This record gives sequence, C-alpha cells and structure tokens, in this order.
Amino acid sequence: MLEIKRVGVVGAGTMGNGIAHVCARAGLDVVLCDVQQGFLDRAVAAIEKNLAREVAKGKLTAQQSDEAKAKIATSLTMNALGDCDLVIEAATEKFAVKAEIFRDLDRILMPGTILATNTSSISITKIAAETERAERVIGMHFFNPVPVMQLVEVIRGLATSQYTFAAVEALAVRLGKAPVEVNDAAGFVSNRVLMPLINEAAYAVMEGVATAEAVDKVFVLGMAHPMGPLTLADFIGLDVCVDIMRVLAEGLGGPKYNPCPLLVRMVDAGWLGRKSGRGFYTYPQ
Repeated sequence: MLEIKRVGVVGAGTMGNGIAHVCARAGLDVVLCDVQQGFLDRAVAAIEKNLAREVAKGKLTAQQSDEAKAKIATSLTMNALGDCDLVIEAATEKFAVKAEIFRDLDRILMPGTILATNTSSISITKIAAETERAERVIGMHFFNPVPVMQLVEVIRGLATSQYTFAAVEALAVRLGKAPVEVNDAAGFVSNRVLMPLINEAAYAVMEGVATAEAVDKVFVLGMAHPMGPLTLADFIGLDVCVDIMRVLAEGLGGPKYNPCPLLVRMVDAGWLGRKSGRGFYTYPQ
C-alpha cells in the first residue's frame, strides 16, 4: 500500500487551509496551491492562528506547532505539486471548475499520484472521467472546521481501485479522522440527508410557518441538535447550500430537491451567511 508522505492541496479557502493544517500537523509535507498570493497569505495566517489556539488549549506543544508550520509550502502554480503522492482538490463546489483542475493535474502529476476531491456532493465517477487515472481518483469529504471535525466521507467512484481506497482510508486515520466508506451518489450520505432538511427549514420561513429563530430553536431544544438548520446553513454558506441542492436535483430528480426560492433570492442578493455578514442572521464583520 502506498505510504503518503507529501500532499498537495488545491484551493486555500476555509476547507483547503483546514486540510493543509491537519496534514502538516500529522507530519506530512504539504504544498498549498491557489491562484492569488492574497489567498495563500490569508490561508497561512488562518493556519497559524488555529495552531496557536491548539497550543493554548494544550492540544499541541509550541514545538509541534512550529514543526507543523514548517511543513507547509505555498505555490501559485500547480506545477509545484509534481512530486506529491496525493493531491486533494478543495475548490468551489462547481463541476466545471473541478473538471478543469483535474484535467490539469492529470497532465502535471506522476502516473501513480492519487487525486482526491473534497466535493460535498458532485459525482466522483464524473470527475474521474476527466482524467486518464480514474482508478486513482477518490472522494475525501472533510467537514468544517477541518481541524476539529472527525468525520471524513471516503467516496469510491465507479472505477476507484481498492489500492486507492486503502491508501486514503489509512491517511484519514493518520490525520486523526474517522473515515466512513460511502459509494458514489449525489450528496453522498451527509448532504443527501442534511441539505433537504435545510431546504425545508427555509421553506418554513418563506411560507411564514415560523421565524428563522423559532425554526432553529425547535431543533436545538426538541431534537438536541447543537445548532439549528438555518444557523448551520449560514455557517456552511447559502450559496454552497443552493449549489448542493442543484446537484441533488440533477442527480436524484424530483421536486423535493429543488432549492427553496427564498434561498435562491438570498444568494442573488449576496446574503451568503457568515462569510458575507448576512444570511438568515446578521454577523459583525
């Protein structure tokens, strides 16, 4: 089985920098890649802040934090990923964007390199078909915040080999995560169940059944959820929720997967949740 020692991460946003963080913390060499230096600078600052928080909480020593930071290199070009054993794509949740990245990586990387996508809903089989290494393409769906959340959905595409699955499953364990094997279907398990819940909660607000605060209180106090579905939607990003619902609608069919019109209007207005300062709730910037 392949021992993964060097990992590339494409996309330095919230998920990408979180994945780079946990890989470096586990002693892996990491190359974090994005298209603008500003994105990379913000990612490195976020990683340093989160490592400092772990030191303050006694989860890491200062030396371990310094060693993790030293493991991370950044690059504005994917050519720097050429000697990686595994590359994890963590770009925006749009097939066209991911497909272009995978085609480019397929040309750049060594034939034996495994390609993983952090997609939360898009077919692994469809992404793998953009490459000449479908047997080495797999889904590795981390959860936000990556340094804290244990779960990783490890998703097999139709052609994913057992060799690839075993290597990625072992890596997830090394990262301190709990890998769960999932087969390829729109939304996998997590978002196939979660997103229709969020969508229906938005309908309840749109139709005047209850306020966002009341909907969330029902789930926190009545179902023991740590946060209500609309608070969670703001945390995820309402644009991401709409994108995932559209993937579910295309992949599974049926009107129940169409995104709630209120969600679509809020995204059109730029009300994306926490990251924009306004969603179902308002947030200080």
